[in-house]
Amino acid sequence: MNSLVIAGLLLVLLGLAYQSGWSRSRGLSTANGVKVHSRPQYHGSYVAIWTLVPALIIIALWAWLGDGITHNFIVSQIPVETVQSLDQVGLNATIARIRSLATGYGVAGEILPYEQTAGDALRSFQFITFLIVVVAAAVAGIVALLYARGRITARLRARNAVERVINIALLACSAVAILTTVGIVASLVSEAYKFFTFIHPLDFFFGTVWNPSFSSTGGAAHGQYGLLPLLVGTLMITLIAMLVAVPVGLMAAIYLSQYAHHSFRAVAKPIIEILAGIPTIVFGFFALVTVGPFLRDFGSLVGLDIKATSALTAGIVMGIMIIPFVSSLSDDILNQVPRTLRDGAYGLGATKSETIRNVLLPAALPGIVGAFLLAVSRAVGETMIVVLAAGNSPVLRGNPFEPVATITVSIVNQLTGDSDFAGPQSLVAFALGLTLFVITLCLNVFALYIVRRFREQYE
Repeated sequence: MNSLVIAGLLLVLLGLAYQSGWSRSRGLSTANGVKVHSRPQYHGSYVAIWTLVPALIIIALWAWLGDGITHNFIVSQIPVETVQSLDQVGLNATIARIRSLATGYGVAGEILPYEQTAGDALRSFQFITFLIVVVAAAVAGIVALLYARGRITARLRARNAVERVINIALLACSAVAILTTVGIVASLVSEAYKFFTFIHPLDFFFGTVWNPSFSSTGGAAHGQYGLLPLLVGTLMITLIAMLVAVPVGLMAAIYLSQYAHHSFRAVAKPIIEILAGIPTIVFGFFALVTVGPFLRDFGSLVGLDIKATSALTAGIVMGIMIIPFVSSLSDDILNQVPRTLRDGAYGLGATKSETIRNVLLPAALPGIVGAFLLAVSRAVGETMIVVLAAGNSPVLRGNPFEPVATITVSIVNQLTGDSDFAGPQSLVAFALGLTLFVITLCLNVFALYIVRRFREQYE
């Protein structure tokens, strides 16, 4: 189905319907001074909705049923004895060859006569069915247009109907977001439950050794799945990253919003935000070939044993990466503080620095906490930087100069390769993902508490 033709058809129907309803409403309002309940744009939208729905239903039905109908047609074009001689894999391969012939692409090997005949028949079938669907959608839309246009009267509550449809659409969008979250959580919980049938939850959440075994033999060969080494590594790198990003980002936001000239701000802010557009793999390379060796050499000069791949390396580079999140959001939030608060502080004799400390920052604190939360969530879920710069050493240690492992890297490691999701070696990834979800949820609850408390104080 040519999506461009379908999109063009829907746009034409939409334009005709809106214009028809609008002109009909204008004709009613100018005839003998009749008072119309709704404005012309609502009547136009009313007719457009009536026109669009049946056309979309027909297209959606074909999108749902069309593939099965086409599959049955292709099978009917293959000789019966050939179908009976093929298993399911061979039949699927034959159908794929016929589809390729119908689209005009070449196929490998010799083309059998029945394949070419079936390909030509499929091409004609697809054209005819596409034409039928387009005509049916157009006819249904035009019939609905005429019906909706005939319903337009001076007392038709078109505005109420249109707003009801908009409310339903907004509710559907909200439901999609909610159901997606519920689906993600449900999948994590169900698969994590399977994992906990192999490994006891206490051994997972309080274990200090991470040593998965990929052997398929009995109980003890499952390995050890202690979460604490991964959790400590994740929190250590996140803490280092926040110690880098929060002061630098917040101070940059204060300078850009309160001290910088507008010409300098116009240049500096986009340059800072460029950091947010750099792929994380590039930051990983930067950490691996530049920051790591620099920290190692610097440590040797001052008598510290700093590994090139360590929590410190990953944390510093991750902090650089999330500076734009803190800086840009904090800058926008500071600029939204009412000017009257600053003017009132200046009127009482406060200096600029006193105004920033005692008035501006407290008033903007709820938004700044949200910016910090976004940065923390970004740091907790980062993968590529820690893959290259942290060392991937799942050992429980508190030294940031040593290699560590994180939860996200371990998820990647456990899902790399052929995974049948039948043993704890693969199912542990869902338990780790559920742990990350709970950590992020707790951060959100804490941030919401802070936002509500200080918003009540400064409103």
